[in-house]
Amino acid sequence: MQPYEERLTAPRSWWVIAALIGVACALMLLPLGTLPMLGGLIGGAALSAVAVSAYGSARIRVVGGALIAGEAKIPASALGEARALDADEALAWRTYKADARAFMLLRSYVRTAVRVEITDPEDPTPYAYLSTREPERLVAALAAVRT
Repeated sequence: MQPYEERLTAPRSWWVIAALIGVACALMLLPLGTLPMLGGLIGGAALSAVAVSAYGSARIRVVGGALIAGEAKIPASALGEARALDADEALAWRTYKADARAFMLLRSYVRTAVRVEITDPEDPTPYAYLSTREPERLVAALAAVRT
C-alpha cells in the first residue's frame, strides 16, 4: 500500500480574492502618490497571499503506522473504524452532529470528509473529522495501516 498524502489547498477563487485585496490596498493609498500605491498593491497582495497559502497548507498523511492530520499525530493502534462521508453527511457531522470534543481538520471548501473513531481510552477525543477530496482512498489507507 502506498502511503497516503493530501494537501488541502485553497481554491483558485481565494487567490483571485488575494489579488483583489492588493488592488484595494493600492486604491486606498492612491491619494498619497504612486509609490505608496505600488507599496499597497505589493504589500496587500503579498500579505493576503501568505494568509491563503498558510490556510491551504494543511496536510493529511498516513505514513509509518500513523495518521498525521495537520498538527495531530494519531498512532494506528488508537484508530477505530474510518467512514467516508459524502457532501451531505459531511455537512451534518461538521454542524448539528458534531461533538465539541472531536478533532476537526475541516476546510469548508472541501465538501467530502472522513470520520475516524478514536479508540484510545486515555484520549477524550471521540473521533477525528478530516476534510478530504479523496475519502475512499483515505479510508483504504487507514484500513491498510490498522491491519
